[in-house]
Amino acid sequence: MPQRTLSILVLLLALAFAAAPLLSGGFNGFRPEQFPVTDAWPAQPAGWAFSIWGLIYLALIVAAAIGALRGGTGWARAAGPLGISLAVGVFWIAAANHAPLLATAMIVVMAGFAILAWQRSGPAIWQRLPLGLYAGWLTAATGVALSAVLTGYGLLPARTAAVLMLLAVLAVATVILTRPRSDWTFTPALIWALIGVIAANFDPFNPVVTGLCGAGVLLVSVLALLQSPASYRRVR
Repeated sequence: MPQRTLSILVLLLALAFAAAPLLSGGFNGFRPEQFPVTDAWPAQPAGWAFSIWGLIYLALIVAAAIGALRGGTGWARAAGPLGISLAVGVFWIAAANHAPLLATAMIVVMAGFAILAWQRSGPAIWQRLPLGLYAGWLTAATGVALSAVLTGYGLLPARTAAVLMLLAVLAVATVILTRPRSDWTFTPALIWALIGVIAANFDPFNPVVTGLCGAGVLLVSVLALLQSPASYRRVR
C-alpha cells in the first residue's frame, strides 16, 4: 500500500477509534456480572483513571493527521502496526461490554501492535508521545483484562491473579524500557494506570497490591530517568 494511502487510512481509523465510545456506550472497566464468578478485581484501576483515553484519542488523531500531511520515514514504519492496532480497537469497547473473553484476546493484539508501532516510530515528539501513551496504557490494560478473566472464570483467586498480572506488566515494561529504541514516552500512561490501581485498593485497603503498584511506579520512573541522554535528545 502506498505510504500516503496508508497514512490517510490510519487517520480514518484513529477517528473511528475515538468515536467508538460514543457508539458503544463507553467503558469504565469490566463488571463482575459479566463473569461466572462475580468478584472484584484488585488490578482494575479506579473508574476515573479511564479518563486518560480522552487524551490518548486526541493525541492519536493529531499524530495521524500530521502523519498524513507530512509522512516521514519513522511514520511510514509505524503506520502499519498502528493501523492494525486501531482497526482492532474500533470494535474493542463493543466486545468488552458483551464478550470479555474476546475483548481480552483483542487487547493483547492491540497492545502488541501498539508497542511495535511505538518502537518503530521516528524521533519527533508528535510521533513518540501519542504512540507511547497508547502503548503504555494498553500494556497495563492487558494485565488488568487477563486478571479479570483469570478471576472471573474461577482459575485463580482475585488477589493472586492481580499480583501475578501486575508482576507480568512490570516485567514487560522493564523489557520494553531497556530496549535501545525506548524512551520516557512509554511511562506516563503506565504510571497513571498504576496510580489508578492504588486508588482502587484504598477502600478496603489492600497492602499487597498497593505496595506492588507503588514499587512499580518507582521502577518505571527510574527506568525512564536512566534512559541515555541521546534518547531524550531524540524525543525533544
